[in-house]
Amino acid sequence: MSYAGPEFDPPRRPRRRPLTVALAALVPGALLGWVVYEALGTTDGSGSSDRAAVGSPSATAPSADASPSSGDDEKPSPGPTGGTPSASAVSGPLKGKVVVIDPGHNPANFEHTAEINRKVDIGTGLKECDTTGTTTNAGYAEAEFTLDVAHRMRTLLEKQGATVKLTQDGDRPYGPCIDERARIGNEAKADAVVSVHADGSGTGNRGFHVILPGAVNSGSADTRPIVAPSKELGERIAGNFVKVTGSAPSNYVGDGTGLVTRKDLGGLNLSTVPKVFIECGNMRDSKDAAQLTSGAWRQKAAQGISEGIVSFLRG
Repeated sequence: MSYAGPEFDPPRRPRRRPLTVALAALVPGALLGWVVYEALGTTDGSGSSDRAAVGSPSATAPSADASPSSGDDEKPSPGPTGGTPSASAVSGPLKGKVVVIDPGHNPANFEHTAEINRKVDIGTGLKECDTTGTTTNAGYAEAEFTLDVAHRMRTLLEKQGATVKLTQDGDRPYGPCIDERARIGNEAKADAVVSVHADGSGTGNRGFHVILPGAVNSGSADTRPIVAPSKELGERIAGNFVKVTGSAPSNYVGDGTGLVTRKDLGGLNLSTVPKVFIECGNMRDSKDAAQLTSGAWRQKAAQGISEGIVSFLRG
């Protein structure tokens, strides 16, 4: 998701503090995986490790100009956006839990500019229905990335017994709008909702960050009941994302914590159930793009996010 879109303000370079100080300010354990990773593992500076995460494939990341690869990775599962649970979602530790995955943007949004520019009410004001999202410099679209990761997450979570619904599956001409995306999670009475994105910031800006809802009570928006559980969900996702992918928290927002609180996102403002956004990396940075275009890395990203959701739902 690009900061140039209507859901975002221009990027700000925060006052930098050492990562260890920033981590100490977190609720204990939020990014413990990152501390352990730094202490025990080695990286080549691009987020890759000399150890593969347990249960996830390992592969050398392609260049940023390479076409997105899938290789022999586990293929994401096709299926409907919601409704009746699949046969795999009938038993397991998450049986009875509902997870809504919100793949950011829509591959066809660029063909429907009038529709996605239509203003919708997000409680604190009016914003455009949606945006086109960003791309890598080689043209790999954020909307393609988010759908791929969402499919992989669905497979992993259904194996745990969860009922998984997607807000869209490339099965509609555009959108849905940001207010409808929130409404889908609310109406599903989801136990957790995660909106999957990738950023479009400047070259040299690297790493992931999880966006948490701030306390908003205005118009039709009241996030106060979900602030605390959403923060816990976000912290667990951040910690597991570090552990599984080896990626570092963002070096350009969040002061090194990997966590950012926002009050200007309609998808969060209108949610009545625990919800967070995750920006998995920066598509405009060549090193991050090499990861985002790797099928093996996307599997790790899906696993890291899913393990964070599982940890949150199991308590």
